[in-house]
Amino acid sequence: MKKIADSRTASRVKRHERIRIRLAGSGPRPRLAVFRSLSHIYAQVIDDTSGTTIAAASSLDSGLRGATGTKTEDAKRVGQLVAERAKAAGVDKVVFDRAGFKYHGRVRSLAEAAREAGLDF
Repeated sequence: MKKIADSRTASRVKRHERIRIRLAGSGPRPRLAVFRSLSHIYAQVIDDTSGTTIAAASSLDSGLRGATGTKTEDAKRVGQLVAERAKAAGVDKVVFDRAGFKYHGRVRSLAEAAREAGLDF
């Protein structure tokens, strides 16, 4: 494991590594991974057994890029979009990977929007 300087990011990375010990996405139930940067949010549905990304969406996608509103509203739109793309790829159930972020704010709104759009986790 790489040595990372003590910081918020380092603490989050350590939390994510601990979470990933127990959490893995398989073929029938892939992993919905979320990454939250300062200004954007990204979500991917990943099959860890084959190492492939099944569906992805972010606030930088062409349909969402010009949208106005808060970052939390952007996260809701990303959650709906990633759920639609996952359902189109034949995925109904996922394992939620919050990547060391608190289940709060933008991460929570993305997860709830994905649930409302039909993903089961």
